[in-house]
Amino acid sequence: MNGIVNTVLGPVPADRLGVISVHEALLSVVPGAQYAFDITIDRADIFDRLASKLTDFRNHGGGTIVDSSGMFHGRDVRLYEALSRSTGVHIVASTGMGPEEMLGGYFLTPQTNPPTPWPADKFADLFSAEITEGMVVPRVERRGAAGLVTTTATRAGTTATDESLLRGAARAGLATGVPVSVRFGSDAVHDLEIVLGEHLPADRVVVGGLDRRDAVAAGAHLEVARRGAVVAIDNVGRDDEDHVTDRDRAALVSELVAAGHGDRILLSSNAIGVAKGQPDDDLPFSLVLSGFVPVLRAKGLDETAIQRILVDNPRELLTVR
Repeated sequence: MNGIVNTVLGPVPADRLGVISVHEALLSVVPGAQYAFDITIDRADIFDRLASKLTDFRNHGGGTIVDSSGMFHGRDVRLYEALSRSTGVHIVASTGMGPEEMLGGYFLTPQTNPPTPWPADKFADLFSAEITEGMVVPRVERRGAAGLVTTTATRAGTTATDESLLRGAARAGLATGVPVSVRFGSDAVHDLEIVLGEHLPADRVVVGGLDRRDAVAAGAHLEVARRGAVVAIDNVGRDDEDHVTDRDRAALVSELVAAGHGDRILLSSNAIGVAKGQPDDDLPFSLVLSGFVPVLRAKGLDETAIQRILVDNPRELLTVR
């Protein structure tokens, strides 16, 4: 396949990415936790733990991890560069932010009277610069190009600031050719429609969290696919009050394939490699390959369909257009 994908080590031909997991977090630091007296940020320990998890992912057949946590939740571009060189796993980092409650004050209350949300164009310019000029290493430099614009809406319902983020992400994706990832608030189709309203082609948008119980009950996975966007079933391994079981996830995949949407499915675990300021996450990056693919096979999914979901679909999404 022609085309390139932005990784932390520079552009990589899309056909070299292998199996791709598109919604994971390498290092997740709750904003402000790095300053807390009871939080230890030991970079050597973080590197060793992440290198072990990435090597395990590679040993199970993985090729590329997308860190989709955005700008302010621990993203460490230099660390990711070193991890990629050490483990041989391609790493795609992301720009973007959200939801509103997790924004820094500078982005939440601009100096206007009365305070108003940042306009979409300002978010678009901010995100676009991280793609065209490189991701910001605070107070130092820019390094590498972001390969994804990600944003998250407020769970209780999309706010005015969230809408600016969604529109800004869409405009940045349209201007730079990288895809946009949306983690919806209370209504996946509503948030997708905001993004599509900015004239971003539907196949450049991936909607995550569609294995949430509320999304499944609403049939959001089918509605998103019908609109031409990409469906991320991205909490593999989680079985809690918010998410369906892996057996139900396999049923969602089968339903989408049967409806002719096999080219619009992505899988990942939304795993956190190292967490600071929140509980550790014990899900391995390899879980889709080691634990979920066998469930899909038992469900009757053939190898061509599995290859398409694990390799072809995310490759096409991440290719810069």
